[in-house]
Amino acid sequence: METRELGRTGRQVGVVGLGAWQLGADWGEVGEDEALATLHAAVDSGVTFIDTADVYGDGRSEQIVGKLLKERPGLTVATKMGRRVAQETSAYNLDNFRAWNDRSRQNLGVDTLDLVQLHCPPTPVYARQEVYDALDTLVEEGRIAAYGVSVETCEEALTAIARPNVATVQIILNAFRLKPLERVLPAAAEAGVGIIARVPLASGLLSGRYDAHTEFAADDHRNYNRHGEAFDVGETFSGVDYATGLAAVERLKPLVPEGMTTAQFALRWVIDQPGVSVVIPGARNERQAKGNAAAASFSPLTEQTHAAVAGVYDELIRPLVHDRW
Repeated sequence: METRELGRTGRQVGVVGLGAWQLGADWGEVGEDEALATLHAAVDSGVTFIDTADVYGDGRSEQIVGKLLKERPGLTVATKMGRRVAQETSAYNLDNFRAWNDRSRQNLGVDTLDLVQLHCPPTPVYARQEVYDALDTLVEEGRIAAYGVSVETCEEALTAIARPNVATVQIILNAFRLKPLERVLPAAAEAGVGIIARVPLASGLLSGRYDAHTEFAADDHRNYNRHGEAFDVGETFSGVDYATGLAAVERLKPLVPEGMTTAQFALRWVIDQPGVSVVIPGARNERQAKGNAAAASFSPLTEQTHAAVAGVYDELIRPLVHDRW
């Protein structure tokens, strides 16, 4: 698999990684054996970067990834912190960071965390010098090797990119979220900050497997967070109305080259964007993990195809999301 530099971490990672949210919670039940099989299938397919968080299953995702690390050392694992407490700016302090890091290090079974990201904190957090001072302290103490941020909005991303020691920015980027292409990706490339592209399949919509009759489990956020009842609505279907998303996918399907699945097409679209370090689709089973990784083996999409994707976005999606995030 093609590798790219992960921003200011100095690490090289496969361009397709694995997002491990679904292995912890909020996507329906995934057994531990199945979760480990999924992780192994991803690594066997060339994946070297795994993204998790302390809040995914209240640590379950980290613990499962930790079991993988014992068997498959040498991977780069990013985790996130901050969403297990009330979302108040004051909670983002050095004492809490140390406690959260200690828990994640225990869950993952490592002394030093490869990359720790603030997990979509309140917007004012991104501008507080004391927050970055605390993160620098964690690096000095050897608790973490590097730090970054996960954001909801482009403005939050730009605020973080301006900080000298921010290694990476994780942001929603897919065919339904083109706004980061305007300023965020160019600014990150100029600063040497890595871009981790999350929600690349718009919570599965861009896989082309769903229709108006698809039902999601009660414990799946695609059921209970469609209107932002639990967390930012942009995390579910990228904030796009489900029916509109289905209509847009039908417009995209004729653009998919022969031999490529709709999901692989969506992932290849992200990989093609200049400045992207790694894209992190989730997978609930071995088949999905292998199929996602295979997206890296396809040739870049044509300029005409990219223009057509932008046209569908402008017509159907832009009015719903462009000014929100």
